[in-house]
Amino acid sequence: MLTLSRIATTLALSLSCLASTAVLAEAPRYNQIALRAEISQEVAHDLMHVTLYTEAQSNDPARLAAEITSTLNQSLEQVRKVDGVAVKLGSRHSYPVYDEKGQKITAWRERAELRLESADFTRLSGLTGELLKTLKMASMDFSVAAPTRKSREDAMLKDAIEAFRARARLATEALGGSGYKLVSLNLNAGGFQPPMYAYAAAKGMAMMEAAASPEIEAGTSQVTVSADGVIEVQTP
Repeated sequence: MLTLSRIATTLALSLSCLASTAVLAEAPRYNQIALRAEISQEVAHDLMHVTLYTEAQSNDPARLAAEITSTLNQSLEQVRKVDGVAVKLGSRHSYPVYDEKGQKITAWRERAELRLESADFTRLSGLTGELLKTLKMASMDFSVAAPTRKSREDAMLKDAIEAFRARARLATEALGGSGYKLVSLNLNAGGFQPPMYAYAAAKGMAMMEAAASPEIEAGTSQVTVSADGVIEVQTP
């Protein structure tokens, strides 16, 4: 059986070891620098998006809903005959129309959307021109397809890391270090689309209404890959 003195000695040694471990774990690390390197490229938009809608008003909500549904079904049938164009229904809602005093419902108004997407701009613009005979355009915009963006980001990762290493060497040299250790490194990808497509969409709507197959300027988006990390400079 352990005596009280031996137990006290054992506890003291254990606490001493724990304290030493904590000190080592929390020991400050000096000469650490946070750095960021960023690579950007302009990537051409390769997807075209068009949102069309039908809107009508009637004092008979059931007849109004049937009319809207009929128009949508005819348009869907027309779109499905064209290869390379994806289509889906967008939002659909109806609301009451009141009299001048705002007390009595005089009619109902309903609106429903049809959303088209294609990588074939000529085909989609031609189809849109045909659909505008019965529908109206809500918007037209462009984007970079997910596979295209991923491919570009993957190709840019190596450049981002090389740019980070160049900055790490520059910082090490400026501090008079003999080298550096990489403490952490995070790679992030993102994109930026310039806020110019509200005008482009408005211009595109006018072009679509004027011609069945207008020329399309899709524009570009800026794809960015950044390398954020921490290095520890080693001094002589």
